[in-house]
Amino acid sequence: MDVLFNIEELKRLPGPLHLAIGVFDGVHRGHQAVVEAAKESAAEAGGSVVVVTFDPHPVEVLSPQSAPRLLTAPRHKLFILERMLGIRQVLVVSFDADFAEQTGGQFIESLIRSAPEGGISRICVGQDWKFGKKRSGDVALLNRLGEEHGFNVTGVGTVEVNAMRVSSTRIREAVGAGDFEIAKSLLGRDYTVFGTVIEGRKLGRTLGFPTANFTVHREQLPPTGVYAVRATGAGDSWNGVGNLGYRPTVEGGEMKRLLEVHLFGLKHEIYGEDLEIEFVEFIRPEKKFEGLDALKAQIGSDVEAAKGVFA
Repeated sequence: MDVLFNIEELKRLPGPLHLAIGVFDGVHRGHQAVVEAAKESAAEAGGSVVVVTFDPHPVEVLSPQSAPRLLTAPRHKLFILERMLGIRQVLVVSFDADFAEQTGGQFIESLIRSAPEGGISRICVGQDWKFGKKRSGDVALLNRLGEEHGFNVTGVGTVEVNAMRVSSTRIREAVGAGDFEIAKSLLGRDYTVFGTVIEGRKLGRTLGFPTANFTVHREQLPPTGVYAVRATGAGDSWNGVGNLGYRPTVEGGEMKRLLEVHLFGLKHEIYGEDLEIEFVEFIRPEKKFEGLDALKAQIGSDVEAAKGVFA
């Protein structure tokens, strides 16, 4: 994937450009419809499809006290755009206090100035999306600028699934409640989190169940508990069992939530690797045991339960 971090880098791409612009947190069905509109435009007119998105999430800058957990952290978003939608070019715009002062018109004008030969053919956004200082940008503004500068505009309407409006907020609520079926129906894919494997205390090895510990990149997590999980990355994939919680038997509950997984068949070290983790099925709540022997016995039962899920 060709990831651009400066608007001026657009000049080096083959024109004309077909832009899909949005935050795209979750890359859910509504976001997919915006991206597909840009792909269809490029299929008809030639040129380059570019997804334009922002990092960090604008709310983290404009209202950090109310910023939600993400559905897809930046690297996870890129992973999904490439793997699921076949996107090859993404422009990641740095959203900071200075950028937040730009009006919607100023932002679009900067894209126009940086376009390669052939210019911009089409800009695709959600019909109700607002952007720029004081939400000054919208589809009406894009249409006016399109008439002036010679590009087309597609405003994709609200997408509904089973009478439910697809939104990042609704998906976040579903994941937080552990309702993976609703999340999957709105996402158009299984809900996953993206994590980097870090070195832990290696207690699992002494219990006979080596685990990989994850730092999850600011993403929404389901309820605490034990799950059958599927991990993908490092050129492979594994089924396994995961514990999302505070490890009360070992740590006394006085620490932040951790995700650690025991992956079936994993024979080599994967420290530092990025893995995508799917929570396939809830097995049991997290609980405290009287000692390590009881914990070991329960982990053995959890492993068998997870294997039964995948059987």
